[in-house]
Amino acid sequence: MQLYHHPFSLDSQKVRLALEEKGIDYTSYHVNPIMGKNFSPSFFRMNPTAKLPVFQNGSHIIFDTVEIIQYIERISMVSFISDNIKESNQEIIQWMHKIQAWNPKFFTLSHVPEKRRLQVSKFIRRVVIARMAESPDLASAYHQKLKEAYETEEKLRDSEVVRWSKEHLIRLLDEVDEQLGGTAYLGGEEFSMADVLFIPVLARLAILDLEDEYVNSRPNIADYWAMVRQRPSYKKVIGRYFGGWKKYKTLTKTWCFVKIRRMLKKY
Repeated sequence: MQLYHHPFSLDSQKVRLALEEKGIDYTSYHVNPIMGKNFSPSFFRMNPTAKLPVFQNGSHIIFDTVEIIQYIERISMVSFISDNIKESNQEIIQWMHKIQAWNPKFFTLSHVPEKRRLQVSKFIRRVVIARMAESPDLASAYHQKLKEAYETEEKLRDSEVVRWSKEHLIRLLDEVDEQLGGTAYLGGEEFSMADVLFIPVLARLAILDLEDEYVNSRPNIADYWAMVRQRPSYKKVIGRYFGGWKKYKTLTKTWCFVKIRRMLKKY
């Protein structure tokens, strides 16, 4: 089994947490989207959406995050499942889809300093143009990604788009906080794949220095967040890259790489 992912990718974090929680061995391939590595011809041929993560097991390739996690859970299941567990699973699946419905893209980008955001956006557009020249047979697919990059910048200038993303997040957090008022975890008293999808959302808020506004203001989520950060899977997948001062090291290193490659015009 192979996983194409990157520590910065929120959906990649979700899948890696699932793999670690289930104790499944896999071959890891880092594909840095900020450096435009997801637009390399080999990766782009496999996944024209250029999104991360991508999970491959033999000839079976999955791009959708929830589908990947459900697949991971299926291959790790015991053969006997009781009716109670089946019913519980339906509840968990509902939470998974509810969490995945929030797209962090515009919320995240709206909290990145505009100068850096535009630098990365311009760099990635140049990467796409360079890859398009190398692989003319993929020109139409690359052109679509180029169009999407311009559309993203345009939408970020629309306050309504950013406001809608923020309100969607607030509704999700309020609902989760209410749920956690009665159970230890999202799906009940046991850790589940619903928690796997939600933990990276909280990690994203922490990376953006928004814990006080969105996490600590909700007591049940605050207690839950303190608890789940102690899990070995969290420490391996997220904590090692973004815990404390490490997040500044991780992010600064990436900004420097982009700046140097821009200066050298190496796309």
